[in-house]
Order: sequence, then C-alpha cells, then structure tokens
Amino acid sequence: MESRAGISKQDIREQIWDYMESQNLADFPRPVHHRIPNFKGSYLACQNIKDLEVFSSMQEVKVDPDKPLEGVRLLALQSKKTLLVPTPRLRTGLFNRITPPPGATKDILRKCATSQGVRNYSTPVGLDARVLVDLIVVGSVAVSEKGWRIGKGEGYADLEYAMMVSMGAVSQATPVVTIVHDCQVVDIPEALLEDHDLTVDYILTPTRVITTGCERPKPRGITWSKISYEMMGKIPILRSLRSREQQAGKDVTLQDEHQHLLETCSQQTAPPGAVRRPWDPAPRESGSVQGEDVPSDTVYVGNLPWDTRVSELKRALRELGAAPLRLTWQGPRHRAFLHYPDSASAQQAVSCLQGLRLGTNTLKVALARPQRANDLGGGRAGEPHPDAYPTI
Repeated sequence: MESRAGISKQDIREQIWDYMESQNLADFPRPVHHRIPNFKGSYLACQNIKDLEVFSSMQEVKVDPDKPLEGVRLLALQSKKTLLVPTPRLRTGLFNRITPPPGATKDILRKCATSQGVRNYSTPVGLDARVLVDLIVVGSVAVSEKGWRIGKGEGYADLEYAMMVSMGAVSQATPVVTIVHDCQVVDIPEALLEDHDLTVDYILTPTRVITTGCERPKPRGITWSKISYEMMGKIPILRSLRSREQQAGKDVTLQDEHQHLLETCSQQTAPPGAVRRPWDPAPRESGSVQGEDVPSDTVYVGNLPWDTRVSELKRALRELGAAPLRLTWQGPRHRAFLHYPDSASAQQAVSCLQGLRLGTNTLKVALARPQRANDLGGGRAGEPHPDAYPTI
C-alpha cells in the first residue's frame, strides 16, 4: 500500500484499517478499527523471529499483549526465555512475568501466551526489580521500511518504552521488532514523527524479514511535558517514576501543570461541597470537628525531618498525585496523617508514597487503623489519638 503525501497519522491508521477489512485480511477480533490489527498469517509472521539472531541470543523478552503477537509469546515460552508482558493500560504496574507451571505441556504454553494466560500465569514485576530487557516486540498499525512506526493512537507502547528507559531496563542498543501484515508496511513521512515515538529495528511479515537500519534515536526517557495530570491519575507507576526523577534533579513539569495549579488555587477557595479531585491538595491542614468520625481510611506518614514544613509535604503529595482530602499535621512529632475518601485511595497512596524522601529522610508510610476521635481518650478535639496508629 502507498500512503498519500500530506496526511496525518490518523489518516494512515484509517487507511490501513479500512483496507484490511475490505480485503478480508483481518482476523479475530474484528472490526480491526481502533486496534492493533490481528491478521491472517500472523502466526507465520511470528515464526520469522526464529531467523533473527537477536531472538536466539536473547534471554529476557518483552512482548506486547496484542493478539497478532501471540505466536511470539508462545515461541519465547517454548524457548524457555523470560517473557514479560505489559499490564493492560498500565493500571497496576509496568509489566508482568509469565511463569508457566512446572512441566507445562505445549497446550498449557499456548494458553500462557494468550490474554487469558497473561491473567492466570503471571506475576507482577516491581519497580525496583532488576530487569534488563534484551528484546522488545511491539504491535503496530503501520510501519515503514525505514523503521517509522504508528500505533493505534493511545501512546502506550511509546510510554512503556520510555518507562523502561527510566527504570534502566533498556538502552538505545535494545532491538525493537514489530510484526505486521505486508499491507501495513507503507511510506510514512518522517515529519509525522515526534521525539517520544518509538522506532523499530526489524519488521516481520508473513513473507518478509526487513532490517530497517533505523538510526533515529529512540526515546531517552519519559517526556514529562507530554504527560497530563489525568494520565498521572490513571497510571500509578508514573507517579513513582516522577518522584524518583524529581529527586534526581530532573525537570518533571507536566503538560498541564500551570492549569492544574490555577485550578488548585480556585478549589482552595471554593464553597463547601465543591467537587475535588483526589490528587488535588486539601484546602485545610487538619482535623474534623469534635465528635466527628475520623475518616475511615487514613495513611500514617512518619520520619519527617525536624525542619519540614507542612507546605513541603503537601507539595510532594500533590506532585505524586496522592494529595488527601484532609491532612492532620504533627510536625513536632515528625509525623502526619493523610485522610482519603476510601480504602482504595488510601492503599493507592501507600503504594505511591513508598520511598518518598524529604530532605535526607526516607519517609515511613503505612495504612493506619481509623477510630473515632472522641472514643480514644486524650488528644485534642478532632485529632486522632496517636495510639490508633502504628509506631514504625
């Protein structure tokens, strides 16, 4: 197929999707629109990876969960390679390691290679895990022989790669392979490429193995100016990575940082009952009124430096997307209590804040057991009794 000059990425996507459907080249699931298209002959295309020296010599392989890449996931498992698969939409982390049961038959391995297998036979890989990915296999909607790639438009493959760079799991030398139908190999104007776009080194089709020789640099990490507060709210691991990079002195200003700060200021002066996003800063520092229930989901933050100000903690929480509804400040006692609307928000905050540093101190963070302030005995009105919380 040939692409017309002066068209957009979305034009190319629509052209590919329409052509594959009209020529009956698509396979389940259909229609292929808004997907990485599965195609007839995908397993044959996947078999071509065995001819790549970069596959036979590599041990740790990251393969996207797209349907047309199922054959590569199976080959990786049959070759006893370590198989990593990204978690869907990065909701619970970056990727999972597929671990077949001992003595798995070929049929079991086939199940492990499917989306069901990803759910049933995988374990999450933590941010601190020592992972070194040898080879990356991604899906594409369109790709050029020069290595320019277009995905389905959501940006997850590009973001996953950038996050792996941030983790130290990949380098510029890590080869990237994509598997497509022959009709998906088209001319793509280089002007459409942006710095965060992932390029590929090898293209596998049912009939060809293309070495692109692409010399365009791959993304060198997360481009924070392309990340929105909304995306930060949806992908918890982004908040942890942002905290790390901020502590390393990198510029982590988000796409809509200025607008977010303006909204925050307006919400701080909003009337009671105004809707507040869970990652927005709380408008007051402490306490409910006497006799009011302590919020049912509270997070303990300890080991605060002696000279920490509440504004510094608030800023750190806001930047990590973990600002509470309310904050009870006990700076002289080197601790604070963060009150969230529900247990899920509190647990998410605990995960997000692990490893957070203020000054030279690594803060201690844990869920706290809620109790009614006036049932605990002692303590000021509206302040949770210290015995209700763990001593860490």
